[in-house]
Amino acid sequence: MGYSINYGQVVEYLPYLVGGAFVALQIAFLAFCGGLVLGLLGAFAKTFGGALLRRVTDAYVVFFTNTPQLVQIYFLYFALPEAGILLSSYWAVVLGMTLNAGAYLTEIQRAGFTSVRQTEMEAAETLGMSRLQQVRYVIVPHIARVLFPPLSNHYILMTLGTSMAAIFGVEELTGRALNVNSETFRSIEVFTLTAGLYVAVTLIASVALGLAGRWLFRAKMRVV
Repeated sequence: MGYSINYGQVVEYLPYLVGGAFVALQIAFLAFCGGLVLGLLGAFAKTFGGALLRRVTDAYVVFFTNTPQLVQIYFLYFALPEAGILLSSYWAVVLGMTLNAGAYLTEIQRAGFTSVRQTEMEAAETLGMSRLQQVRYVIVPHIARVLFPPLSNHYILMTLGTSMAAIFGVEELTGRALNVNSETFRSIEVFTLTAGLYVAVTLIASVALGLAGRWLFRAKMRVV
């Protein structure tokens, strides 16, 4: 007897799955914000830091961009308790994704740092600005428009990457889909619906980020 497609049993779990989508967005948002800060610090270190600081930052970037993110999270999940640091599965995933994002965002933001014209930096130095003031008042405003699209794309990729959290028992979208599948045994229906939710989430996030970028930078232009 062949498999008969029937979504009736699965649709009743839709609110449960949608809740998992919000958990995925939350994980991605927390990890992205943390990674953005790490990336800014890393870009600052690679652009303005001394030789030792640049080497440490390079080692961090090389390690986290050349090893699988899942392996990194596994390491944190099992190694931190041995060091006396107990984290829930949720926060172990957030931490792992944050460290991974920080490495990639270091390179993205460093490229933005190097795009600032030398004349602008010289003018800032003439005004007596410190390095931190130059970053805050000259570099960040200058590169924000340029970096917004790649940063937005990275956030979308991180949202899809949260599916790894299901391996650690976190009930985000994929984790909840696995739970529904184990109760209904309707694998095709469950994961088709799950894929549709991922598409919807990423499209909505893309549109929201696009509108936010237009509003933000248009507002800044009006102020100027």
